[in-house]
Amino acid sequence: MRFDPTLAAVRFGSGLSPIIGPPDNTDAILAEIDDVFAFAIPGYSDADPSISDYQQASMTRTKARGTDQAEATEQAFREVRQAANRVYDQALRSSLARHVGAQIGFKPRLSAFFADHFTVKSRGGPQRHLVTPFVEDAVTPHLNGYFSAMLRAVITHPMMLLYLQQFQSVGPTSTVGKRRNRGINENLARELLELHTLGVDGVYAQADVRELAELLTGLTYNGQRGFFYDERFAEPGAETVLGITYDAADGLDNILHAIDDLAVHPQTARHIAGKIAAAFVADTPDVGLVDAMTAAFVATDGFLPSVYAAMLDHPASWHADLLKIKSPQRFITSAMRALGVTGDQVDQASGRNTRALFVTPLRVMGQPWERPNGPDGWPEDSTDWISPQGMAGRISWAMTAPRILVQNRLPDPRDFVQTALGSLAGQDVIFAASAAEVRDEGVGVVLASPAFQRS
Repeated sequence: MRFDPTLAAVRFGSGLSPIIGPPDNTDAILAEIDDVFAFAIPGYSDADPSISDYQQASMTRTKARGTDQAEATEQAFREVRQAANRVYDQALRSSLARHVGAQIGFKPRLSAFFADHFTVKSRGGPQRHLVTPFVEDAVTPHLNGYFSAMLRAVITHPMMLLYLQQFQSVGPTSTVGKRRNRGINENLARELLELHTLGVDGVYAQADVRELAELLTGLTYNGQRGFFYDERFAEPGAETVLGITYDAADGLDNILHAIDDLAVHPQTARHIAGKIAAAFVADTPDVGLVDAMTAAFVATDGFLPSVYAAMLDHPASWHADLLKIKSPQRFITSAMRALGVTGDQVDQASGRNTRALFVTPLRVMGQPWERPNGPDGWPEDSTDWISPQGMAGRISWAMTAPRILVQNRLPDPRDFVQTALGSLAGQDVIFAASAAEVRDEGVGVVLASPAFQRS
């Protein structure tokens, strides 16, 4: 292995910065996962308004239409909706600020990776502001622990149960199923096997999906209690998944046992190891690298820091060629970091700048905040980010956003090319930066260059 500080900052962190030095070694990178995140984000139970608050205000407004209370209830609903929008905007700013202000950026990168791996999307206004709180609850606390603990937290979180409509899944012969003539929803079971654990090529059959779906009945949610297990919805009897039989009489403990078994399955180990390697190192990672990470996962029953360490210790992780294309979010955060923007500046951005600098550009570049197409998250092949519209969006942002971000105190492009790229700057971008007639253009040329787009 040949450790390189510049490559470490770009490939495994949030990028180079004029005010924060690159990591000195892999131990420093790993140590960051134990740090407490700056820029607090409320969890699901602390986010205000709650889903119940939002729905109650909406129902009250609807019932009051045509009455003397209509105007007051309309205003009350508007205030709840505005409060939800403020939570949404602040969560976006705080999430980006964690990347920009981190000492290295490995931990926020990992948080973003697992948030995407366990994709959740809101299903309407009452939930729109609660996706980031889901990540804060179910993903962030487990980045330095066992994959099984993260998987448990994700699968039993209200936002996952809502997104994959698990709360509608009822055992056909359960107490509620027989009375209401309702049945199984396989969404959560299928994604748990196909996306969250074994992978698309995993050795499971439709029978495993069905039996797991029957096992998962009873996992539900309501606005007052959040997540809970309701045996009235649970399909009675034993279920067999991947050759292991689980007795439904054990209730929630039995479901958690199945989740734990899936979390440490050898195919899960390879699936997770391969995705982490693809996210950080290369779209098609070195087989030896994935083997080493898989072995670390298996040997430690999915202790995630051991998997990260195996990645950082492998020679294939330190090939000098930049093998990936930054996602729009990574492009924006690494650009702000290169410009010397602080996390506090991002976290305290005005609502207008939040929309102009982050929300709209991310949508134009092809990565609207918290709105991937489906439960499989954003594209795993980073070249999918390079579309004509996406590149036009990057160039436009590179040419216009820096002046706003640094309040007209743009750096000299000849210096900035070294700040932003260091030893990764080629002669072409060095020449282009030095040839620029105005600072806006020179800084924009550096940020829009192919070298800065890669990692």
